[in-house]
Amino acid sequence: MAVVKELLRAESDGSISFGDYTLTEKSKLEDFEHDGDLLKVKTFQEITRLEKNGLFLYESVPGTSVNAFRETADGITFMVEGKEDAQITVGLAEDSEYEVVVNGADAGNMKTNLGGKLSLSVELAGEGEVKVEIKK
Repeated sequence: MAVVKELLRAESDGSISFGDYTLTEKSKLEDFEHDGDLLKVKTFQEITRLEKNGLFLYESVPGTSVNAFRETADGITFMVEGKEDAQITVGLAEDSEYEVVVNGADAGNMKTNLGGKLSLSVELAGEGEVKVEIKK
C-alpha cells in the first residue's frame, strides 16, 4: 500500500486509513465523521497525528501512512508504512497492560501510563508495510 492521498478515508471493512509521510508541508483534515465519531488528522514528513472526538489516538514521529486502522474494546490493529523507523504512540485505556506484536513477532507486554498512552518503536526503513497488533 502507499500513502493516503485523501489524508483520511473510511475503508469498506469499517477500518480507516490516514497519513501521508511524503508531504513536505503540514496538511490536516478536520471533522471527518466515522462511526459516529469526529476524526482529525495532521500529517507530513515529520509527524502524523490522529484525534478522535478531540482526544489523542495515534502519533508517529516521523510521519507515517497507516492503513486498516481498527480500534476495538481490546486494543488497536493497523498496518504502518514510512521511509524511516518511527516512534509510535497510541491512546488506550489508562494504567493497563497490553500485548504488542509487530510483524508477527512478539514485542512483549507493555503498560500504558496514567494518560493511557503506549509508545513503541517500529522498524520501517526498507520494510514496506508493517502490521502492528496491540491487545489486552
